[in-house]
Amino acid sequence: MHYFKNYLLLACGVVAIAFTASAQTPGDTVKYNHSDLFGPITWPTTSNGTRSAAGKPGPNYWQNRADYLIHASLNETAIDTTINGDVTITYTNNSPDQMDHLWLMLDQNLFRPDSRGAAVTPITGDRFDVKGFSRGGVKVESVTVTYKGQSYTVTPVITDARMQVRLNEPLGAKGDKIQVKVNYNFSIPFYGADRMGRKKFKQGYVYEIAQWYPRMCVYDDVEGWNTLPYMGLGEFYCDYGDYDYYITAPANMTVAGSGDLLNASEVLSATQQKRLADARQSDKTVTIISEKEVGAAATHPFKGSLTWHFKMENTRDVSWAASTAFIWDAAKVNLPSGRACISQSVYPIESAGFHAWGRSTEYLKNSIEIYSKAYIEYPWNSAVNVSGVALGMEYPGIIFCLSGLKDGGLWGDVTHEIGHNWFPMIVGSNERKYMWQDEGFNTFINEYSTMMFNNGEYAPKDAANHPTMYGDGHAQQVLRGYIRSKDPLMTPSEAIGLNDYGQYYSKTALGLDMLRDEILGPERFDYAFHEYIKYWAMKHPTPYDFFRAMNDAAGEDLNWFFKPWFFTTWKLDQAVTGVSYMGGMENGAIITIENKEKMAMPVDLLITQTNGKTELLHLPVNVWQRNGIWKFKYPSTSAIKSIVIDPDHRLPDIDLKNNVYKAE
Repeated sequence: MHYFKNYLLLACGVVAIAFTASAQTPGDTVKYNHSDLFGPITWPTTSNGTRSAAGKPGPNYWQNRADYLIHASLNETAIDTTINGDVTITYTNNSPDQMDHLWLMLDQNLFRPDSRGAAVTPITGDRFDVKGFSRGGVKVESVTVTYKGQSYTVTPVITDARMQVRLNEPLGAKGDKIQVKVNYNFSIPFYGADRMGRKKFKQGYVYEIAQWYPRMCVYDDVEGWNTLPYMGLGEFYCDYGDYDYYITAPANMTVAGSGDLLNASEVLSATQQKRLADARQSDKTVTIISEKEVGAAATHPFKGSLTWHFKMENTRDVSWAASTAFIWDAAKVNLPSGRACISQSVYPIESAGFHAWGRSTEYLKNSIEIYSKAYIEYPWNSAVNVSGVALGMEYPGIIFCLSGLKDGGLWGDVTHEIGHNWFPMIVGSNERKYMWQDEGFNTFINEYSTMMFNNGEYAPKDAANHPTMYGDGHAQQVLRGYIRSKDPLMTPSEAIGLNDYGQYYSKTALGLDMLRDEILGPERFDYAFHEYIKYWAMKHPTPYDFFRAMNDAAGEDLNWFFKPWFFTTWKLDQAVTGVSYMGGMENGAIITIENKEKMAMPVDLLITQTNGKTELLHLPVNVWQRNGIWKFKYPSTSAIKSIVIDPDHRLPDIDLKNNVYKAE
């Protein structure tokens, strides 16, 4: 069967019968109200020109900055493993406001038995609980403030996972700086809410260390201090800055971290340094520490402890991992600018093998190259994937993936977690409040990396015939969760049902698929999406900035879509409700379609005549602007045999039966 999609309705002879369209009467499509969908919508605005109506940072946009100097040690004993550290934060207040106090996050306090996160964990548990760890929580030993050359000690006010530092003298506005030094320690949880922790393997524990230092809350132009507590599901919102950090660990451990390793000559053998240099020039994976070398005396010839020095610039966070069990391999990443970059993986012997972590570096390298070419270049010089306890977790320049994953499961985890380096590590949205803005956007770009990697090695079989990787019927797959969901996407992560948060991923990605493939078309969507990324790289966009940026760059008022998709749980149900003829079947047909639910979308109709002619007709969403019933004349030359709305099932239509008309 051959058919084509015709967007030029008048050219193909389709005539809308606006003057004879039946008025919508009660009982016809009682759920649909065109004024609810197409009425005026005004998104919230900020004052003082910080954000523009076009979805860009405004002429007076500002954001604060936090630079970190961190020293931390990993200490193993017979009964526990702890992190002892000190962090010195240089905080720059670029806002127009003076500050009487500062707010910091103490994320490890989630693991206190009396934390809010523990209190709201269901008795059945969930993926983000603390698994009964009783020694959790950060111990703040001291807080020292230095301002205008004067230092003083502060007794902080700690509330759950937040710490307030009250200042003796207000911090000035518009570029004033202050330093806060915190000495602290904590026990490493075994299962850190699926974001960090420790797991034992044959040759030692793998420690995945994150949420490991007191850090600044974000003070922004939208809400001032953002102090929503860390409770498990809701992730993070951080300011950008430079990180200079030192990790001291037992000398028989390999440490991998965000950013650049600055003292390789002090912590690696000559052989390892040579192999690492070779990897920086190789598209093929180069082994730094082999399976046979793990645990050998020559692999770690040093005694006592070693300090590994890392640095990462213009980032919102850093994390690291350490183990005696690590195999280590690496390869170069080819960035569009030609800048040097390296992809690395560290994993225990249990994860080794071609069908498992032996391809991790290849997956990581290719994902970075695909996203850098398609969206914006990866801004840092290294990336590393760590095998351990976390199912999948992302940080700038480092990701944690589950140790037992293989083949397509590992590929999917790697390309998703490193994809988060674009959303929200580069485009720095507020994950804790708007989880869809990073999880959903990332899920969307993962579709394309999967289609592109190794000629679609892990893409669904029908992906080549469809614009999205999910292919025919994906919208219906998403729909099963979408129908059950009681919460709209704009629901904050800690308020959404624990069975519904998957919608942040799948519903958001489907929405972007529909915007790209069914509403705007790839050219207009891709341009607008790139503009949004360009505007907000290393900045803090809100959802409303995204909506405005897309409207502006695409040249289309898309609020009729944004409102129901992100702010409601409205459903879609398009139907063919009638076919009649004008003085004979050969003189054209009057086709009636209805919008039976509260949401609307453009309409694709596959029309087949008894003479064998088949055509895919596209009607814009504007046919629903006045009511929920639309009649149009179709220039048929024989009887209509069948009509199918959305023949490829790309829309989340809740009733497919009424999508089909068949002549009796």
